[in-house]
Amino acid sequence: MAKKGSTELGKAFEYACILSLYNRYRLEQNVHMNVTDSFRTAQKNFYHADSRMQQDLLHAAYAAINVIERLEPRLPYPDDDAQLTLHLQSDAAGMSGDVRDILCIRRIGHWEIGISCKHNHYAVKHSRLSDQIDFGNEWFGIGCSRRYFSEVVPLFTRLREIRDSSRAQGNPALWKEMPDKAERCYRPVLQSFIDELKRLDEQHENIPELLVRYLIGKRDFYKVITNDAKRYTRIEAINIEGTLNKSSAQHAAMVHVPALRLPTRFYSVDFKIGSNNTVLVACDCGWEISMRLHNASSKVEPSLKFDVQLESMPSSIYSESEPWDAEQVKRMAAESHVPYGDA
Repeated sequence: MAKKGSTELGKAFEYACILSLYNRYRLEQNVHMNVTDSFRTAQKNFYHADSRMQQDLLHAAYAAINVIERLEPRLPYPDDDAQLTLHLQSDAAGMSGDVRDILCIRRIGHWEIGISCKHNHYAVKHSRLSDQIDFGNEWFGIGCSRRYFSEVVPLFTRLREIRDSSRAQGNPALWKEMPDKAERCYRPVLQSFIDELKRLDEQHENIPELLVRYLIGKRDFYKVITNDAKRYTRIEAINIEGTLNKSSAQHAAMVHVPALRLPTRFYSVDFKIGSNNTVLVACDCGWEISMRLHNASSKVEPSLKFDVQLESMPSSIYSESEPWDAEQVKRMAAESHVPYGDA
């Protein structure tokens, strides 16, 4: 079998997580799976992975459930709502600011939690820059200045001309063939981005908070991250609105999940030392964000993409790592092996 790419394995892990939730609770309560196009796509990617990878993904998923169940008593205890609905969201949800991949829903009491599934990476929302993208409006609801566009439009126009000219000659230009692309393209675009972010912060309130809200999503969720090399799953509770960790009628959560504090000011917005393509944004409350600009395609295009990593988060964030070889994880994986739908 051909080696699976990161996108395919990410989808496969989403299926492993929703399948594991279904198998974990199906014998104890009424569990309904919404079978959508997104579900079928994730399912297909899971069954296209080799058997060893499937087992690893399932163990990673059960490790996550083992932790989340201690934090969310309404998963194992239905109260008066007999049906637990599991839903895998489409990628369109992420585009609109909801980064949760899986929803666990009980209609009575309007209870809902979301899970964001990450296979071997910690990256948060990716975004693009171009001469036609107003990142201020998209991220904060506040338009970028004319000065910003006057600086970046010539840079991206040049890239568009290179692309169009090379296409016309039947030989598309490649980024690897462009000399000094970091100094001639990445750095000047990022310098304009830095200046504009600082300008927006000077002129408007809550820009640091809005930046973090944009990057991590509009809704509270559990981030579930596999570490295949070390065979454990890390679970982080992104609990900004305080909607996670609710008690059931007769059962309290075993562990308290505190609400996260959002940043109120920038300490620094500048290039990473020695880098022409990475900006570090340091904020109060323990937030630090790395934003690396890169070309998403091998071919020259008039846009660039951010790879965004949360370098640090508030010390109050609840996080836990669960080994795949923990006895309870292995037992759940052994007992819950029924596939859902067609393989």
